[in-house]
Amino acid sequence: MKEILDAIQSQDSTAADFAALSLPESYRAITVHKDEAEMFAGLETRDKDPRKSIHLDDVPVPELGPGEALVAVMASSVNYNSVWTSIFEPVSTFSFLERYGKLSELTKRHDLPYHVIGSDLAGVVLRTGPGVNAWNPGDEVVAHCLSVELESSDGHNDTMLDPEQRIWGFETNFGGLAEIALVKSNQLMPKPKHLSWEEAAAPGLVNSTAYRQLVSRNGAGMKQGDNVLIWGASGGLGSYATQFALAGGANPICVVSSPEKADICRAMGAEAVIDRNAEGYKFWKDERTQDPKEWKRFGKRIREFTGGEDIDIVFEHPGRETFGASVYVTRKGGTITTCASTSGYMHEYDNRYLWMSLKRIIGSHFANYREAWEANRLIAKGKIHPTLSKTYSLEDTGQAAYDVHRNLHQGKVGVLALAPREGLGVRDQEMREQHIDAINRFRNV
Repeated sequence: MKEILDAIQSQDSTAADFAALSLPESYRAITVHKDEAEMFAGLETRDKDPRKSIHLDDVPVPELGPGEALVAVMASSVNYNSVWTSIFEPVSTFSFLERYGKLSELTKRHDLPYHVIGSDLAGVVLRTGPGVNAWNPGDEVVAHCLSVELESSDGHNDTMLDPEQRIWGFETNFGGLAEIALVKSNQLMPKPKHLSWEEAAAPGLVNSTAYRQLVSRNGAGMKQGDNVLIWGASGGLGSYATQFALAGGANPICVVSSPEKADICRAMGAEAVIDRNAEGYKFWKDERTQDPKEWKRFGKRIREFTGGEDIDIVFEHPGRETFGASVYVTRKGGTITTCASTSGYMHEYDNRYLWMSLKRIIGSHFANYREAWEANRLIAKGKIHPTLSKTYSLEDTGQAAYDVHRNLHQGKVGVLALAPREGLGVRDQEMREQHIDAINRFRNV
C-alpha cells in the first residue's frame, strides 16, 4: 500500500506509473461478520452498539470484472446505511449479498462471510476491467453508490427502476470504508478539485439523495418560491436539502433538535428555523396514538415563518415519528417526498388530509446516474458545499457509526482510509479560498 500512496502523493505520477503498480494481495477494510448477525437479538434499536459489530480486517483484493474498477480509497464517510448494516436492521445485509451472489458467476464474489461496507469514497483509480474506456489508472474520482445491471428495459429511462438496482457497499460487497474498493466504472465521477479527499468523500450518497428527492422531476420538482419543510435540516441529508432549497430560490423551514443545529442552519442562510425540542413538539401521545393538536400547533408555527402560507414540499426522512405531522401541514395539492425512515418504517397518517386535499406522497431512493452526476457537478462548481463536521481514522469507524446512530454528529462524518492526514488532495487552491468559509461551516460549530 505504501507504493500506491507514494504514487498518489507524487506530483509526477502518470497513468502508466499507476498501471505498473503491483496490487497487494490484501487490504484493510471495515467489515461486519455473518456469524455475528444475531449478536443484538432482543435489544432495542437504540441499545445496539456499532462499536461491537464493526471490525477492521485484512481481506483479499477482489477479482476485477468487466466494466469495473479498483479504486485506492483515500477517504470515505459514514451514512445511515452503514449504521443499519452494523446493527443488522431491518435485516442482515448478508441476505442482500446471498441474493446478489446467485445472479451470475461474477457476482458470487460478493457472497462472503464478511461484508466490506461503505457507500462513499474519494480516491484514485488503480485498475479498470475490460470494456472501461472513460477512466484510466491515476484518475482522481469520487463514486456514487448506484449499482445496476442495466439488462432490463425497466431501468433504461430511470436507472433507479432497474430490477437489479442495488446500493453499493450496502447491498453489495467491497464498499468504500476500506483502503481499496471495487465499483462499477459508471459509478465514477470526477473528484471536485477544490476539496480535500475527506471533503470530497462526504457529499456522495446524501447529496445525490437530496437532489433527487427535492430537485429532480423524479422527486418534488422544487421551484422558486416554494415553502419547503426540512426535517433534520442540519443532518447528513437535511444539510444538503437546505442548501438546494436556498440555491434554488425556495424558502426552507428548517426543523432541528438543538440550538447548535439551529445556528448551523442560520449559517447556511436559512431564516426560518424551528427547534422542535425547545418548543416541545410531541406528535405521539404514546406508542400507538398520535396527537393532532400538536400537528395543528406545528402548522401554526410554520405559518408564522411563511406569511400565513402552508408547506408546498416536505422533505421527509425521519419516518414514523414525524410522518403524520408532515402530511397534515402540507398545503392542498402539495407534496411529501420520503426516504430512509430513521425513526421507524411503519408510517401512520390521517388519510383524510391526504385524499381530500389532493396531496401526493412520493417515495424517493438515492438517485439515478444523471441525478448523481448533476449533484456532483454542483459540488464541483462550488454551488453546494460539503457538510463535513468531523473526520475519524479507519480504526475508529465503529465510533463514527455509533455517533451517527445516536445523532451525536452534525452534517456528515468522514473517515480517512489511505490518506495519512486531513487536508490533502486539493488541486485548485484558488477556488478553495473563494469558498473556504462554506467548506468549513460544519467544522467550526
